[in-house]
Amino acid sequence: MKTTMVKVQAEQDRPPSVATPAALQGALWMSAAAAFFAIMINLVRLLTDHFDPLQVVFFRNAFGLVAILPWLLKQGPSALRTSRPHLHIIRAMFGIAAMVLWFITLSLMPLAEATALSFTAPIFTSILAVFFLKEIMHRHRWLAIVLGFLGAVLIIRPGVAVLNPIALLAIATALIWGSSTVFLKYMSRSESTSAIVIYLPLLLTPISLVPAFFVWTWPTFELWGFALLFGAAGTAGHYCLTRAISAADASSVMPFDYLRLPFVALIAYLAFGEVADFWVWLGGGLIAAGAIYNARYETRSTKT
Repeated sequence: MKTTMVKVQAEQDRPPSVATPAALQGALWMSAAAAFFAIMINLVRLLTDHFDPLQVVFFRNAFGLVAILPWLLKQGPSALRTSRPHLHIIRAMFGIAAMVLWFITLSLMPLAEATALSFTAPIFTSILAVFFLKEIMHRHRWLAIVLGFLGAVLIIRPGVAVLNPIALLAIATALIWGSSTVFLKYMSRSESTSAIVIYLPLLLTPISLVPAFFVWTWPTFELWGFALLFGAAGTAGHYCLTRAISAADASSVMPFDYLRLPFVALIAYLAFGEVADFWVWLGGGLIAAGAIYNARYETRSTKT
């Protein structure tokens, strides 16, 4: 995914630093990113109350493309240079599938629950990387997978209540995200960061316009405002994420990404009256704990 690529490039470009102010800056930027992404998630719910999720997917890509155009104009044609264009097309297919499933999930499922289940994506990344990138599955990865699986089971609780098929849709979305991340690692061996970042919205905007055309509803003036805010929140979130990774190690700022869950839950409660139950918090905590432990171990192993 684009987020993973930004993290990798930012860590390669910045000089090493252990200063406390840098760590604090990274934490603040990541907290801001989590807040903006939480706003975006809640805006998906609001917009899907008025539009088909396919149209909301187009809004996300179109406004994302608008946001990146100034940077593309500054970089020039060299930013689009690629020797393997088919890889970008395949990645766009991952992206459109994940986005459609995710927006459908958010339109039908309690937002905090969906957000907690989305944290399982790194679990699928670890498993798939073993098969497709020949990475070694160490003990810390197995622990993260076990904790993530237990967390997902606690959230879904099969056998306690009727299994919500939308929860399985959330898991399927996380699986596609994990697959996309592995594919991104493969792409990074031959493709530049600029090409990877730019081609996604360039391809997804026209691709998402086709299905959106068949379900199109013209927004009112007020809903155009929410759609613009939706795009702005996503762009601001990615900007804050980039600043966070540039300021400090990924392992030190990653825990703050999981603030998305309380942020999403708070906004969903205020805007829609949704209340996340105990099992969502417990399951989400287990998933986050496994992912954070794995990230810290990976970073420590890389440095030694």
